[in-house]
Amino acid sequence: MEFFRIRRDIPFMRHALWLNAISFLTFAAAVFFLFHRGLHLSVEFTGGTVMEVAYTQPADLESVRKAVAGLGYEDVQVQNFGTARDVIIRLPARKGVSSAQQSDTVLAALKTATAGNEATLRRVEFVGPQVGQELATDGLKALAMVVIGIVVYLAFRFEWKFAVATVLANLHDVVIILGFFAFFQWEFSLAVLAAVLAVLGYSVNESVVIFDRVRETFRRQRKMDTERVINHAITTTISR
Repeated sequence: MEFFRIRRDIPFMRHALWLNAISFLTFAAAVFFLFHRGLHLSVEFTGGTVMEVAYTQPADLESVRKAVAGLGYEDVQVQNFGTARDVIIRLPARKGVSSAQQSDTVLAALKTATAGNEATLRRVEFVGPQVGQELATDGLKALAMVVIGIVVYLAFRFEWKFAVATVLANLHDVVIILGFFAFFQWEFSLAVLAAVLAVLGYSVNESVVIFDRVRETFRRQRKMDTERVINHAITTTISR
């Protein structure tokens, strides 16, 4: 499907040097922040307590956050669940404090902070550090398997040069995304991991389409040089 058609090839390769320099600097900065700051992992990875609280009236999430923060919790996720009266609270694990003790303390603080809007504890779940470590390991294994699968698939479909180029380009996309999460210290959860893998999948799909067009153009337009072939391949796939 084409939404529009570009009549003339865009000279992308004319600015390849500058674009590659910007790309390399961005990639290097992302790697630096990943090692220097690291990812702000969610409760699923680090372990902690998940509380579901029900209110008699729509809950004020900002008041809930302030009440929980007043107990000394800095990394807390508060969000509605289902309806405006149901709230999910994710608390990081604390040494020497059980999940039940955490939930009792937080519930007492919520009842005090939201007087007139009664809070009731519906359920409490504990995600242990061992489970979090297992999830993190499985996520990294999934990412590694995706990368290996990409290399094998493209090496058979095209040639090894295309496979290497695709892996480098797609890892570039993934690392830069992770670099943003490390720099801004956004919470990295299982949903984010799934989104990163989805981005990787879309990147692979676009790479395959462009390489297909490169191969076709080389066969049809033998007088074109490599730079013009790449410009043509990218331009003709933009309309998709």
